[in-house]
Amino acid sequence: MGAILKREMCAYFSSATAYVVLAVFFFFSGLFFNFYVFAQNSTSLTYVFSNMFFIIMFLIPIITMKSFAEEKKQKSDQALLTSPCSLTEIVLGKFLAAFLMFAMCNVIYLIYAVVISFFAQPQWSVILCTLLGTLLLGASMIAINVFISVLTESQVVAAVLGMGAGLLISMMSYFVNNISIQWISAVLEKISFMKYYENFTYGILSITDVIFFLSVTALFLFFTVRALEKRRWS
Repeated sequence: MGAILKREMCAYFSSATAYVVLAVFFFFSGLFFNFYVFAQNSTSLTYVFSNMFFIIMFLIPIITMKSFAEEKKQKSDQALLTSPCSLTEIVLGKFLAAFLMFAMCNVIYLIYAVVISFFAQPQWSVILCTLLGTLLLGASMIAINVFISVLTESQVVAAVLGMGAGLLISMMSYFVNNISIQWISAVLEKISFMKYYENFTYGILSITDVIFFLSVTALFLFFTVRALEKRRWS
């Protein structure tokens, strides 16, 4: 798994992917930080986090689109599948590389909190709790997008489908409030990512919310392993 992780991280930084993702993330987070903290004389990063949610929905597919799609297109997937690494190690290596890339983006929030501390006392409990929620949300979205990547050989298709999935997830609360059929609305509410994420933004650390995101992450990583296993024997 370590070899796969190192290989993927090198691939990110040997291409423009890492630099573009970091630049876009830092640009928009800095923009929101200026608008909602400096301009408003606020010590809260809540609005920065909430607005960055939509940027994240588009950046994660960019990070993960080449995970397996590129391997399949370049016909290097067979060498990967016949390597000494198990399928689980391959999937975990690619997932962890994408997650580390995402985590590197989120380090900027800690810098913003330190900047705030020079002028006032930041709400460290809320900031750290929201950061944890963002990382858990990101992990589940990365797992979903890695699964999408294993289903196609086109990076563009993987990115577009991933963005579509992110948009659908972000609109789940809207569907819950506007679907009149009670049982459908109840089901959608149970799987609404925003419902579980919002608690973190209030500084509330709930084991239920943590388990939800970890379960989604584990489920889609399992699906990815099964998809690879099917490809290996086809």
